[in-house]
Amino acid sequence: MPEYMLTVNGQTRRVDCGPDTPLIHVLRNNLGLKGTKLGCGLEQCGACAVLVDGEARLTCVTSASNFEDREIVTIEGLARNGTVSRVQQAFIDEAAAQCGYCTPGMIIAITALLDWTPRPTRAQILDALTGHLCRCGSHARILAATQRLVRED
Repeated sequence: MPEYMLTVNGQTRRVDCGPDTPLIHVLRNNLGLKGTKLGCGLEQCGACAVLVDGEARLTCVTSASNFEDREIVTIEGLARNGTVSRVQQAFIDEAAAQCGYCTPGMIIAITALLDWTPRPTRAQILDALTGHLCRCGSHARILAATQRLVRED
């Protein structure tokens, strides 16, 4: 089986997987990072999002081999020294999750947005969340959490 070197959450890791194995399966099954969720398996729900070189990318279809020499950050990698990121904290403060299944992908999308656009408009926030589905209906709280962050800057 081929070996790939992936940099995940600041650590370079050697993984053995088939050449067509989607990154989501490598993260969850090979590396034990269960925070990133497998939703639709078709890159249509956003649950599988991670940061790749600072941009939100979906991982349920694209092979892990495509992510060599890239910096991957999962939901687990956003916390530092036991402290959640400011986006994670805003989601907590606004109770922006019900079942929580979509939450990692949403947090990743908002993190990428704020890293690239520190003071996004409402339209930019909504655009960043396009393709991220929440069956529980927490979109209003997710928007409130993001707007809280923009106001705090």
